Amino acid sequence: MAADPTQLQLAQVVAILGPDPVHFETLISHLMSTANDQRSQAESLYNLCKQTHPDALSLKLAHLLQSSPHPEARAMAAILLRKQLTRDDSYIYPKLCPATQSTLKSILLDCVHRETTKTISKKLCDTISELASSILPDGLWPELLPFMFQCVTSDNSKLRESALLIFAQLAQYIGETLLPHLETLHSVFVQCLSSGTDADVRIAALGAAINFIQCLESAGDRDRFQDLLPPMMQTLTEALNCGQEATAQEALELLIELAGTEPRFLRRQIVDVVGSMLQIAEAESLEEGTRHLAIEFVITLAEARERAPGMMRKLPQFIRKLFAILMKLLEDIEDDPAWHKAETEDEDAGETSNYSVGQECLDRLSISLGGNTVVPVASDVLPSYLSAPEWQKQHAALICLAQIAEGCSKVMIKILEQVVGMVLNAFQHPHPRVRWAAINAIGQLSTDLGPDLQVQFHHRVLPALSGAMDDFQNPRVQAHAASAVLNFSENCTPDILIPYLDGIVGKLLVLLQNGKQMVQEGALTALASVADSSQENFQKYYDAVMPYLKAILVNATDKANRMLRAKSMECISLVGMAVGKDKFRDDAKQVMEVLMTLQGSQLETDDPTTSYMLQAWARLCKCLGQDFLPYMSVVMPPLLQSAQLKPDVTITSADSDADLDESDDESIETITLGDKRIGIKTSVLEEKATACNMLCCYADELKEGFFPWIDQVAPILVPLLKFYFHEEVRRAAVSAMPELLRSAKLAVEKGQSQGRNESYIKQLSDYIIPALVEALHKEPEIEISASMLDALNECIEISGPLLDERQVRCIVDEIKQVITASSTRKHERAERARAEDFDAEEGELLKEENEQEEELFDQVGDCLGTLIKTFKAAFLPFFDELSSYLTPMWGKDKTGEERRIAICIFDDIAEQCREAALKYYDTYLPFLLEACNDENPDVRQAAVYGIGVCAEFGGSVFRPLVGEALSRLDVVIRNPNALHSENVMVYDNAVSALGKICQFHRDSIDAAQVVPAWLGCLPIKSDLIEAKLVHDQLCSMVERSDRELLGPNNQYLPKIVAVFAEVLCAGKDLASEQTASRMVNLLRQLQQTLPPSALASTWSSLQPQQQLALQSILSS
Repeated sequence: MAADPTQLQLAQVVAILGPDPVHFETLISHLMSTANDQRSQAESLYNLCKQTHPDALSLKLAHLLQSSPHPEARAMAAILLRKQLTRDDSYIYPKLCPATQSTLKSILLDCVHRETTKTISKKLCDTISELASSILPDGLWPELLPFMFQCVTSDNSKLRESALLIFAQLAQYIGETLLPHLETLHSVFVQCLSSGTDADVRIAALGAAINFIQCLESAGDRDRFQDLLPPMMQTLTEALNCGQEATAQEALELLIELAGTEPRFLRRQIVDVVGSMLQIAEAESLEEGTRHLAIEFVITLAEARERAPGMMRKLPQFIRKLFAILMKLLEDIEDDPAWHKAETEDEDAGETSNYSVGQECLDRLSISLGGNTVVPVASDVLPSYLSAPEWQKQHAALICLAQIAEGCSKVMIKILEQVVGMVLNAFQHPHPRVRWAAINAIGQLSTDLGPDLQVQFHHRVLPALSGAMDDFQNPRVQAHAASAVLNFSENCTPDILIPYLDGIVGKLLVLLQNGKQMVQEGALTALASVADSSQENFQKYYDAVMPYLKAILVNATDKANRMLRAKSMECISLVGMAVGKDKFRDDAKQVMEVLMTLQGSQLETDDPTTSYMLQAWARLCKCLGQDFLPYMSVVMPPLLQSAQLKPDVTITSADSDADLDESDDESIETITLGDKRIGIKTSVLEEKATACNMLCCYADELKEGFFPWIDQVAPILVPLLKFYFHEEVRRAAVSAMPELLRSAKLAVEKGQSQGRNESYIKQLSDYIIPALVEALHKEPEIEISASMLDALNECIEISGPLLDERQVRCIVDEIKQVITASSTRKHERAERARAEDFDAEEGELLKEENEQEEELFDQVGDCLGTLIKTFKAAFLPFFDELSSYLTPMWGKDKTGEERRIAICIFDDIAEQCREAALKYYDTYLPFLLEACNDENPDVRQAAVYGIGVCAEFGGSVFRPLVGEALSRLDVVIRNPNALHSENVMVYDNAVSALGKICQFHRDSIDAAQVVPAWLGCLPIKSDLIEAKLVHDQLCSMVERSDRELLGPNNQYLPKIVAVFAEVLCAGKDLASEQTASRMVNLLRQLQQTLPPSALASTWSSLQPQQQLALQSILSS
């Protein structure tokens, strides 16, 4: 009988940790084995050692590190020790006995002296730093700092380098413990950075100094380190002068980190520093990698806006130089035959790494510096490029225009004529790559400068693109012209497109039949976009286009045509949506049969069909509505599978060279967090995001029809509210929350909920709402936070009454948190505005960021409004808690939007809580009255509306303020510009409020004056909700023959008839059906009761068309 494996393993552990070192060394070599089973056996034994004998294991590793003759065993020992001494799941240091701890610490320091292999020394320094960062702050390694200061001043350069590497990591992990040694460290860095020192020591000193500068909180401390900057820069320049480019590249990478995190440190010497970097970037004798890093440094500095706003814009001479360098890089492009053959998608054939860097950096530079800085430089440089004989220069200029458009859009829109002219001239260039670049620029400008470009230049751009589609000699140019049509039409209204549709659709059909594959794909995408933009106007082309699209869908079946087939699905579904259900219905059935067959077949994992099919199904659903329900059982299973895809994540250490070769794979995005490099496969995330968006789309479209799927979909989407790998996934999950609740509620109400009742809605709401609140608490993006509040608001509207007090408490606490966090961010922006280089461009950016905060506040106001409407007086205890957060929002120093929201919340309280809200009038009414004359019309509107609410429900509490309220309303109503578009809503609400004072406080006013004045303002025509209420009130007053309204001898009757006439002629807008029929009855009564002469004079005061309209209304 074989022994119990655990017995066997325990025996092995005893041998491994026993006196004979061979067993332990064998275990370590098996841990490095490439054979999986050997390695995994070794791992389980190793873990058993760690669990059962942590002391013995740690000492064995330490001795191996100290004395093994084999470098790979020492390296492995350093790595394993580091894992055990790092504060995470495998941290075992606190479990070790004091004697082991002490031995470990002294062996590690001894190894620093002994170790001769450079890579192992570095790993050893990592291990020491990890342990020190956990125990040094508590004073548990008193020997370490004296030892390091001793090493760093020794004659042995290897020891100095090791000490500096440890200092660098400690500064990063626990900088505050080094601050007491500021002076000593300063002199150490001065000494180690000085010229003539060993290159490795200087680089280590550079890294340590940069990390230390980053952990200095006070500007004063940073100033004391300013004198290190020249020797830091010399480390770089001397390495270059000695031809040590690898060392120079290390130095550049460290300086780039400094530029990104502490740009202010470079401020005083910025001219020298940036000057040196641009010299490196221009030096053609240097390696490309070195020059690219120098450029990256300057771009990073331009991008470090939050920390040093506007600093680079103060250096126009350098911006010109950098721009010239980037343009030169763009010229580095070869005329690769593969580009002309156009057999493959490979659009960048012939583009070099210089070209790619130039392209990316122009984009980043323009986004970070803005158009006012970049456009004048481009305007000086580009004309000479565009008139140069070399095609590469003209190509570079056109690529540059496309790259800077996003960052410079506001400025480029002002000179659109020049920009579009430059690009369209190049459509005639003899070299196809230049024509391609011109088309590319038009496509990009259509996106970045639209819709202005479309409105002003459609008559020049669309014919030019149409002409380019005839270039059968150059399929790439044709295909690109088709995709530029797509960019153009995405930002375009149907009225602009319609006159060109005959020509464009005709050309695209020709390309579909005769073009190479890439041309056909481009034509399909363009057709889809044109249909989407022209909507029902596309119907006349439907019969010509659809047969071709179906033919591709059915026939493009081999692997080479996968993308073509996928794009035909996209095009068919968008055309179907554009023309509508009636026109599309018959073809839709056939198309869905094909899709169902495809769905059932085994598609390869990299087949684009899957993602396109998910989207096509959803569009077909939008087009067919409830007729789509029978297909849901086919569509949902794969969709649920895609929505549950796990992110494909690889984690490596940031300094490891492994995986670097793979990071060129475009589908992998890498982010560096601390000392970890995380690689994420983006294609997986995009498929997941698409699937989540589609689920949301089905719930939205099918309403109660989606009910059968809720139990499967909710548990998938709710956890994705906190899916931080991909914003789009979170956005989709957020949008779906109210849709799921609405679907459940409608299904229960309509009896389609498979026997479930309201308790099911409560259950779903209890699952969704707390999850949404918790996700909001952790959400890093302001824009998504605003969407979450919006979704939360909708959820409360749907299932509000089902919330219990604890849930309301959580929502209110989170709203407090949102308000506080937003104020903090605004405060930080105000600090940025006080920075010394702050300028108008930065001001623009701040304004945009603050506008996002306004959107957030808007949603906060809506959420509170919904809670107040739902719970009425029961919400007041929460309102009392919130008042300290809301009252400051009334302040004159706050934005108009904040003041408006604060007023609206009080308006809601007064309107919904009535008597229970009277206790707040003393506090809030003075604010309300003052806000009636605020400079912001939205604030005035909210204020005068509130006056009306308080007049209606305030009774005796409001009475003493009637006089002041009248005079405030009077100012609004008599304003000479009261009926201008920005003021008219204020006017309508003021008139409505005046009517309420007439109705509820008649005894406190001079009615004979005020009531006719109110009548004189009628009818109101812009705020349709208030209009219906006010005109109904007028009707009631006439019905009861209100004395002041009719006036002495009925003198105001003609005015009343005129108001009725105008209201009735406006159709359903200004009065409800009920009010309108009461008005007609009153007019008929007047016809019968008034003497003919009075009737004639009343009638004659109307306009002719009103007389005709009234006659037809009264006679019908």
